[in-house]
Amino acid sequence: MRLPDLEAWAIFAAVVEQRSFSGAADAIGRSKATVSKAITRLEEHIGQSLFHRTSRRLTLTEAGRPLADHAARILAEAHAAEEAARDAASSPTGRVRLAVPMSFGISNVAPLLAQFLAAHPGVEIDLHCSDARVDIVAEGFDVALRIGDLPDSSLRARRLCDIAAHLVAAPAYLATHGTPAHPTDLARHRILGYSNVHGPWHFQHADGSDIAIRPRGPLTANSGEALLPALVAGLGIARLPGFIVGPHLASGAVVEILRDWAPAPIGLHILTPPSPLRPARVEALIAFLSATLRDPCAGHD
Repeated sequence: MRLPDLEAWAIFAAVVEQRSFSGAADAIGRSKATVSKAITRLEEHIGQSLFHRTSRRLTLTEAGRPLADHAARILAEAHAAEEAARDAASSPTGRVRLAVPMSFGISNVAPLLAQFLAAHPGVEIDLHCSDARVDIVAEGFDVALRIGDLPDSSLRARRLCDIAAHLVAAPAYLATHGTPAHPTDLARHRILGYSNVHGPWHFQHADGSDIAIRPRGPLTANSGEALLPALVAGLGIARLPGFIVGPHLASGAVVEILRDWAPAPIGLHILTPPSPLRPARVEALIAFLSATLRDPCAGHD
């Protein structure tokens, strides 16, 4: 049996991450010639080119694109295995890359990290706040938090809690366009949509009946915060989580509508790469977030 060329796969992952042979060589402490030979060796072994090479640009081929994910996983699992062995007899140390949604990360996660870092002085957190759906394996993240339904994937995922969703509008909008009495009325209204939560809107009545609708409107955004100016200005109706719209409800800038029809709650999930092998620093952060983010979610209802 011929063993896989694990070094070449790891170097391939480094080239993809650095987007150049020279950058990969600097990152892994090898010569550019060693990197080039490893890529050539891997291409000969699989019988396909991995990169399009020009004097100014290096891009993955059609064959190389899916293999880049496999290479990233191979490299990540090797690092995790080595770090797990080192960490077994020591306190957590090193950097953890954490990806979180922008608004939730700022309002709920960032305030907690000081507590975690105080308890784990050897750990460094690289916090990435973005409403873009990152590829945590390809982009090298150790942990990610996501809000909403999750598509099927090889990632390891656990639901932490439910976040209450609120259907809201400004009083000025309701004065002009009327107040919906039933979820089906939303088809005649202007909807401000959060594009990162896909699929229909689900509502459940107090009597147990439920309904799903697909409203449309003049504005969609991948950030709930970006919908607030139009919402407060009376330009439409939005369905937003409490951590975004809570202060505006409290001030009266917006009011809740269809109170007999509760919007389905939005799930908060913690995701990690597929491998069950994780360094102690990552396990420590996962345990901390799992414990501390359950109650704050309920606090925004």
